[in-house]
Amino acid sequence: MSVVIFALGNPSRGDDALGPLLMAELERQDWPGVTLVTDFQLQIEHALDLGGHELALFIDAGTGTPAPFAFYETAPAADTSISSHALSPAAVLQVCAKLRQTTPPAFVLCIRGERFELGEALSEEAQGHLTAARRQVAACLATPEATRWRQWQTHAGVHRTPP
Repeated sequence: MSVVIFALGNPSRGDDALGPLLMAELERQDWPGVTLVTDFQLQIEHALDLGGHELALFIDAGTGTPAPFAFYETAPAADTSISSHALSPAAVLQVCAKLRQTTPPAFVLCIRGERFELGEALSEEAQGHLTAARRQVAACLATPEATRWRQWQTHAGVHRTPP
């Protein structure tokens, strides 16, 4: 199965580096059938990166996210933003749906971050959350099936660990 993974974040802003750090690890592992896309934020052009893939994963850091992370399916939806920059995963899927009339099943892995100040290092808490997220992504890539990923979604802060 062909999977595209988007990792978002600014490595210069403390825990916002979680997505790019996880992506750097994935780049070294060279997973077959996996396309990796790293950027500071989602933009309208990322809808083109979804084409030809059967499954998508968006990785980002978030404040207020249940620790260690939230993992859930997302669907195409219009964004309330007036700009074509800094879109949500749902908005990128919406653009893809308009372009191609279809989208792959898509999931969000939002890793809890604590500190996002410019020039900050990764917080100790975020390092622990990154370890948990690393295991989640490895399980997802070992079993790239939307039906399986749906079983691992977090609900009300309860994390379902992949086997």
